[in-house]
Amino acid sequence: MKPQAFAYERAESVDQAVAALVEHGDEAKVLAGGQSLLPMMNFRLARPEVLIDIGGISDLRGWSLSQDTVTIRSLTRHCDIQNSDVPGPLGALLRYAAGLVGHLPIRIRGTFGGSLAHSDPSSEWCMMATLLDARMHVMGPSGARVIDARDFFLTVFTPAIEFDEVLTHIELPALGSNYRVNLKEFARRAGDFAIVAVMSAIEVRDNVITDARLCAGGVSDRALRLVQAEAALIGQAPTPETFAQAASLASQEVDPNGDLHGSKEFRQDLVKALTKRSLAGSLT
Repeated sequence: MKPQAFAYERAESVDQAVAALVEHGDEAKVLAGGQSLLPMMNFRLARPEVLIDIGGISDLRGWSLSQDTVTIRSLTRHCDIQNSDVPGPLGALLRYAAGLVGHLPIRIRGTFGGSLAHSDPSSEWCMMATLLDARMHVMGPSGARVIDARDFFLTVFTPAIEFDEVLTHIELPALGSNYRVNLKEFARRAGDFAIVAVMSAIEVRDNVITDARLCAGGVSDRALRLVQAEAALIGQAPTPETFAQAASLASQEVDPNGDLHGSKEFRQDLVKALTKRSLAGSLT
């Protein structure tokens, strides 16, 4: 299929992009890498009258490091993250997750911010933002504002960005060296969105889990923190028995819908298995 006819404008700055969005109203869409938006347009699931192309805004590419945070700008491509030099456990998780995003052509053109703004509940980046309580920075006609990840993903394909705002950069906490991170996915084919995925980050000090973060994708209308399983891990030794108990709790706190890819019970079983595997392994 082909998209319906649309007008095209290329923005040279964030201010210019915001001005164009204000001018055209909610009939306009921001075009970053186009790997999510264009397929939706081809299927007529999205029918913007105007595309505002921000792909040439160089200030929206790359990342920066501080002692406590890693800031990734929205037009940073998946392949750039896959080959990044971000240190520590967060860097390992970023590189591994980037390698699971679609196929190589998608990773070459697709962008970090575009994936987050698309708000697919199975997206690796939506899971990571939710897992790590990311801070999403947007710019609109009233200036800049920050949206916490827990408030950013409203439902499927619906982020908390106003029609006249642009996602500019994302702040992630720089995880310390005591963190163990991992991501396990189940998909029918390599490159497909995961039917279920579980991402984990646990801090272990003196053989005791002092912080635990677990997030599941593909089980709700947004990436979902597994808070009961997290609580069960805190203060425990990182043993197979501890991980098995947390995995059982994780499967009980999700209530996924069944579809042609799998029943509710199948997805719950996947959450249990993937949680155990994610906790038991480590990318660092």
